[in-house]
Amino acid sequence: MKLKALCLVTALLSLWPWEAKAQLAVKPGKWKLLIQNGGVSAMHMTTTHENTVVMFDRTNFGPSQLQLDKGRCRDNPQDTALKHDCTAHSIEYTISANRVRPLVIFTDTWCSSGAFTANGTLVQTGGYRDGSRDIRYFVPCSGGNCDWNNFEGPKLAADRWYAANQVLPDNRIIIVGGTRMFNYEFVPKTPGEGVFNLPFLSQTRTSAQVENNLYPFLHLSSDGNLFIFANRDSILLNYKTNAVVKTFPRMPGDGSRNYPSTGSSVMLPLSASDGFTKVEVVICGGCPDNGFALASAGNFTDALRSCGRMVITDPNPSWSMEDMPGPRTMSDMLILPNGEIIIVNGAAKGVAGWDMATAPVLTPYLYRPSAASGQRFFTLAATGIPRMYHSSASMLADGRVFVGGSNPHAGYVFSGTTFPTELRLEAYSPYYLEDVYTSQFRPNIMSLSSNLISYAATFRVVYSLPNPLTGVIQFNAYAPSFTTHTNSMNQRLLILAAKTLTIVSNGTGNVVYSSTVTAPPSAVVAPPGYYMLFVVNNGIPSVARWVQFS
Repeated sequence: MKLKALCLVTALLSLWPWEAKAQLAVKPGKWKLLIQNGGVSAMHMTTTHENTVVMFDRTNFGPSQLQLDKGRCRDNPQDTALKHDCTAHSIEYTISANRVRPLVIFTDTWCSSGAFTANGTLVQTGGYRDGSRDIRYFVPCSGGNCDWNNFEGPKLAADRWYAANQVLPDNRIIIVGGTRMFNYEFVPKTPGEGVFNLPFLSQTRTSAQVENNLYPFLHLSSDGNLFIFANRDSILLNYKTNAVVKTFPRMPGDGSRNYPSTGSSVMLPLSASDGFTKVEVVICGGCPDNGFALASAGNFTDALRSCGRMVITDPNPSWSMEDMPGPRTMSDMLILPNGEIIIVNGAAKGVAGWDMATAPVLTPYLYRPSAASGQRFFTLAATGIPRMYHSSASMLADGRVFVGGSNPHAGYVFSGTTFPTELRLEAYSPYYLEDVYTSQFRPNIMSLSSNLISYAATFRVVYSLPNPLTGVIQFNAYAPSFTTHTNSMNQRLLILAAKTLTIVSNGTGNVVYSSTVTAPPSAVVAPPGYYMLFVVNNGIPSVARWVQFS
């Protein structure tokens, strides 16, 4: 490249995308059907660093609509539906090729959980019956020949059905709760290690008949402790000493926020502007206290429309309440690359469970955290596909939101019902992918000085912009979620510190910049593993490059 000029410039390096002088207007966005029939309903979903999406449902649904590769079948005498099954219950979607391939998963993964290790391996834990104590591994690969493997060593110490996972700074995974499990454990374990009692989980259950605090929300705080939210209450747990170090105020209002009432939770982006110390949690939706009993009798009450927001690192934290545009349960909350939040999928009436909800909410909501209360929500373009119980969503490196699943039945049901089993896969393109914005602002990452980055190290990002930089430029690192039952486990967005060097290119029509970016300072801030690195210009993100913090 022939250079015309090389000069240091002072860029507007805001550490929050919404602090720009003029925010871009939110547009409805667009939906696109990707796969008409994926064969397997996407009850669980995650995006891998090989730019694939791994999905699975439960093995005892009976035969799916996707055959395993020739000569492969699953023979499991413990399966309650089909002991000899030659159909898939897990798939891998390759984004660039827009195709799915079948995977073999042996024991029942119904209502299980998962997390990535530092090397990008997906560790999948628990499930139902024969799978309730299983540990499964999926190592993503570029050749398209990787598959699930069951861990041959010690199993989980307790049944983990409707439990939640969080990856930890030491590359272990903590697994919290589950049906009638008021404890937690770790993977991998130290010799002789079992479970650790957590009375908070029994205390937050309303009654012995209805467990309404399953799939608790977990967020790793900036002090290394674990924030745990169940029903309406929350604590900060030192999981190393099994000590509750803080009890937070109860969220105002009635109703439960966890399964089967099934609200959703997100931790807002952590920022280098305060040393990644401020941690703020948002929890939206759920159902009234008696919603499950009423839905069981065929009376589908309105879901909750309220959201609670709290800075859990404040000395005296308190909930700030606000309302969504409408009631919502069973929705997924994902952090977008620019730090805004999308709420997608779900229903307006009822609870999670077999045929326990109605009134699907087809319109996603955008949530702008920096706007004034009452002005933070935007209603987006509607999908044509209801996504009810057992739907899921995941972020893609190109900035789209990948959506699949929905099956409010105990097996595959495709006719004679209002909400049939859903096998279609689609993607939602947020407003920042509109041509009017991408043509003006969308960056293109040209190169990175390294993809394997040590904590606190600096690395160089070379990127181009369609026009000279005049506003906010950011470098945002995103850890993708493992999503199931509206619980987006382990997702995390970090707004990194940077200095900018401008390079003016010759004859390309774009301006090329080189920025020196500082990695997160520790594994507490960013647990080791793969992250999508986005360059964000005035709120418009690039296609991400994968980096590994180690």
